Amino acid sequence: MKPRIATALPLLAAAVPAAPARAQDGDGGTGGATPDDEPLAPLTVGGLMGGSVRWTGSVAGPGTVHVERLDEASATWSEVGTATAGDDGAFTATWPADALGATTVRAVREGDDPGSAPTTRATVYRGARATWYGPGLYGRRLACGGRLRTSTLGVAHRRLPCGTPVQIFYDGRSITVPVIDRGPFANGAFYDLTEATADALGMKETVRLGVAPRPAAASASRPKKRS
Repeated sequence: MKPRIATALPLLAAAVPAAPARAQDGDGGTGGATPDDEPLAPLTVGGLMGGSVRWTGSVAGPGTVHVERLDEASATWSEVGTATAGDDGAFTATWPADALGATTVRAVREGDDPGSAPTTRATVYRGARATWYGPGLYGRRLACGGRLRTSTLGVAHRRLPCGTPVQIFYDGRSITVPVIDRGPFANGAFYDLTEATADALGMKETVRLGVAPRPAAASASRPKKRS
């Protein structure tokens, strides 16, 4: 049984749905048995550049909700979208994903004090084609050191330095993992996720997901040469 990733949800995020069962021999995968207990990545607010950002949250009651984004440089708020909250205060808002990176957003219900409005962080990711790997390769050496295990969380990339943290977003879920290997080399993909990482996101085949590489950590290194 695979270890479960911590699933602390961000403010106002909806409950994480159960992860779907892994498909056999998906496009870009290599098949394998469905794990009894798959890890889950936390549900986050975000979207892919050129698409839309989605936020499911709640306010104090029914009414029109104005979603505002903070411009940190000028410390001003501007409206990016609206939604209608139901009797229980629940709302789902979408707005254009027009700027890469993370920003602070708030949900202001008409008539409420903006200063007390619920806030969260919303991230717009760069889209990238990705595959996953694992079955048949467990136990082999990784380009960045160590060996691939069923519980290994990480991603393979052709050029990013080993150890570079990469935030990956798919189907509303997000997880940050390090670059641990080199690849992918098939299906026109730019990233290759380990099976444990793909499980955390509910990814079953070759897909287009969101990525946000971060500055490499001080401990990041080049791939180790094999003797």
